[in-house]
Amino acid sequence: MDRDILRQIAGKYETPSYVFHIDELKKRIAMIREILGGKASLCYAMKANPFLVKPLKDVVDKYEVCSPGEFGICETCQIPMERIVLSGVYKEEKDIAHVMCNYRDKGTYTIESASHLELLEQCACKEGIRIRALIRVTSGNQFGMDEAEICRIIERRNEYSHVNIIGLQHYSGTQKKKLAKIKKELEHLDELITMLKESYGYEAEELEYGPGFYVPYFSTDEEADDEAMLKEFAGFLSELRFQGKITLEMGRYLAAYCGCYLTAIVDQKENMGQKYCIVDGGIHHLTYFGQAMAMKRPHYRQYHEEEGRYEEVSVDKEQKGIKQEDFSQKDVTEWNVCGSLCTVNDVIVKNLPLQQAKIGDILVFERTGAYSVTEGMYLFLSRDLPQVLFYSKSEGIKVARRRRSTDEINCIEAEQ
Repeated sequence: MDRDILRQIAGKYETPSYVFHIDELKKRIAMIREILGGKASLCYAMKANPFLVKPLKDVVDKYEVCSPGEFGICETCQIPMERIVLSGVYKEEKDIAHVMCNYRDKGTYTIESASHLELLEQCACKEGIRIRALIRVTSGNQFGMDEAEICRIIERRNEYSHVNIIGLQHYSGTQKKKLAKIKKELEHLDELITMLKESYGYEAEELEYGPGFYVPYFSTDEEADDEAMLKEFAGFLSELRFQGKITLEMGRYLAAYCGCYLTAIVDQKENMGQKYCIVDGGIHHLTYFGQAMAMKRPHYRQYHEEEGRYEEVSVDKEQKGIKQEDFSQKDVTEWNVCGSLCTVNDVIVKNLPLQQAKIGDILVFERTGAYSVTEGMYLFLSRDLPQVLFYSKSEGIKVARRRRSTDEINCIEAEQ
């Protein structure tokens, strides 16, 4: 994110806070679309960051929705039902009934099990509609079904007169560094679709696939060449025998780079030779995939306040090019950055180089556009939810959610 924007936010808005750069988000999606060249449509897995649902309304083709709460967010944001894929390993009858009653046969559902299919059939029958659904192919866990069960369902598909099984859905995990694994998965799905056609006369219309592309979160991670990777991936799609519609379900890969998390140093101390910075945020707000015991260093920035104005300072020898022997000349000291929770586990990162760190400095942790905003243990110790900010060139800085207390959630209801 541009340093001038961060400087404005640091000087005007309270911490802790999340900032999502909407222009950067849209720019990234435009890059992905251009390289794919129309070979696939894009489905945003909104669990990665539900705050981005509305900003992406005119940018992505579909939304993957995995809970009644997520569906409620889509209703609030007025996302058309025909653009929703109602997924999730557990669907309650009352929630399915609500969707079908209000939106009829619009949208697409995923089928996670044989009983799941029976539930969809019963609900659609009650409404007198025929819905569209994708069978989820398991990757060897609790999600979806194995191929033997899928074959049994496809063979009996005409028994489900209210469910039109339009194709397959598959997602096997995130942070895949090797394209060879993704190619192997696509080839296997291609073979499965071909087998279903040859053995059961079933013609799949759509394949929804979650590639789980890699996002480098830490300074020691190898940076990704997204353009080269996407070009190679587009080649994989061209080689498939399946000629129906392909939809790519992505969350982290779309959203991660657009976000920053800001937290301020509120105390400093030295215990038994170890330097500690206490910040007003913590691990209840900041979550990186693969973060282990605070040993990995995320991409970050440090801002000093001088005469009412915040300026970025160069701190990280790995990212900023400071040589080890120049550390003392640059007044850089390594600090253990710890959050505000009363637990020894609340360590964001150990031995983080900071330049003349002082109380009031703001630390900016980058690539937090996915998951951090909802994945942390927010209710622990009843601390406030941080504010959420949007930035775009056309609208400037906007508050998407103000700081909110959680004590009322963690408290018994008052007697009436």
